[in-house]
Amino acid sequence: MTSFAGWQMPLRYGSETAEHLAVRRAAGLFDLSHMGEIAVTGPGAGAALDYALTGQPSAVPPGRARYMMICAEDGGVLDDLVVYRQGEQEFLVIANASNTATVVGALADRAAGYDAAVVDATQDYALIAVQGPAAAGILAPLVKLDPAGPEFTELGAMKYYAGAFGTVAGREAWIARTGYTGEDGFEVYCRPQDAEHVWTALTAEGSGAGLVPAGLAARDTLRLEAGMPLYGNELGPDVTPFEAGLGRVVKFDKPGEFVGREALAARASAGPSRHLAGLTIGSRRIARHGYPVLADGQACGTVTSGAPSPTLGVPIAMAYLDRPAASLAGAVLTVGIRGEAVPAHLTDLPFYSRRR
Repeated sequence: MTSFAGWQMPLRYGSETAEHLAVRRAAGLFDLSHMGEIAVTGPGAGAALDYALTGQPSAVPPGRARYMMICAEDGGVLDDLVVYRQGEQEFLVIANASNTATVVGALADRAAGYDAAVVDATQDYALIAVQGPAAAGILAPLVKLDPAGPEFTELGAMKYYAGAFGTVAGREAWIARTGYTGEDGFEVYCRPQDAEHVWTALTAEGSGAGLVPAGLAARDTLRLEAGMPLYGNELGPDVTPFEAGLGRVVKFDKPGEFVGREALAARASAGPSRHLAGLTIGSRRIARHGYPVLADGQACGTVTSGAPSPTLGVPIAMAYLDRPAASLAGAVLTVGIRGEAVPAHLTDLPFYSRRR
């Protein structure tokens, strides 16, 4: 166990490598109840979120979700979010645990003047994720979706980044086909008092399908292989979505103003001052957060995340570089690891995709 954002979280249950590989080959079961859940409801909820976020939640159909960001006036990222539209006037915003209070405060301030209520509902939810190629087969026998829900009545018909109300093992839940591992998978939002029952039922259902409980360590290496940013590493108040290669989440074509629009437009026009890139490390040593990256012996960037890749069998890292990767193609790249210049090779992100 480890302390994280005020929670005691499972770092690993056994071998983090075995947990990682189980998610890639079968399925992993994650307790993610530390994540923040924020309900934004009312006739003006969509418009309030359009103003508050970089995306356009009002254009998201009920039963679907979008990845979005909430930025400061200067364009810096306050948090990256998943926004579910649960009904015409009901949205559920998922924030990182360490940023929940910040996001709640910012949304409440930005919703002032709109006919919308912002409520921190974190204590009303437990979050259990089933991730991996066997996830649908494990979860489906336990799920009954609300027949009045949008588009689909069976779990297998649920699209990626969609969700519906229903039950899991007889307990009420919001079930979504989302995740943070680079694999197919589902996230189950249920009442805290139902979490143990749901977890136990999933464990029993997955016992013959390779399902194992997985902790934060595996979750981090899985998202790193999938090239997914982590707040505090690749994202933060000194980073705009454009540096992170996520300019697509900024919807300049939506009607009306939104917080950070002017600063983000200027950054989009000028181009990012640094670029997020992938690195494969040419030794068994690990390039950790904050280690320097050098091109032909001259500093050119900083590692943001690094770890051994259980899937690829080599250490990998993401780093912000002060020049586009294309301009460094002929350079000799190294990472300074405890005084040693270790070879590194530019690698396209993501390092791993289940579609490859």
